[in-house]
Amino acid sequence: MYALNFYSSLFADALRQGRKTATIRLGNKLDKYRDGQIVWITVGRRFGTRRKIFPAVIDRVEVKRVAEVTPREIERDNPQARRHEDLIEFLSKVYGRPVTLDDEVTVVHFSRVEEADGQAAADQ
Repeated sequence: MYALNFYSSLFADALRQGRKTATIRLGNKLDKYRDGQIVWITVGRRFGTRRKIFPAVIDRVEVKRVAEVTPREIERDNPQARRHEDLIEFLSKVYGRPVTLDDEVTVVHFSRVEEADGQAAADQ
């Protein structure tokens, strides 16, 4: 099973509350994520302990330029942001290099899979 991991625990509450329902990753990630795939949503440092927040299904995966990302997609990635400038600043910090409007990103939309009676609803 794959995981969509978020390094900052600041996103854990937004994920739990359903306010964060997408992630924007630098580069083309179509080889890693696909529509309908079940993943764990996790929070934690790379090469460190991670905490599973919930299982999710990937609803849609799109590759586009940063300039083509919609304000709604930016907000679904980061509930405090809606502008391309905010997205560029955030991605530049995360990836440790300058990001521009022409850079390619992958927008991954996901939905929580609710668990029932201790098992994933999808298992029943």
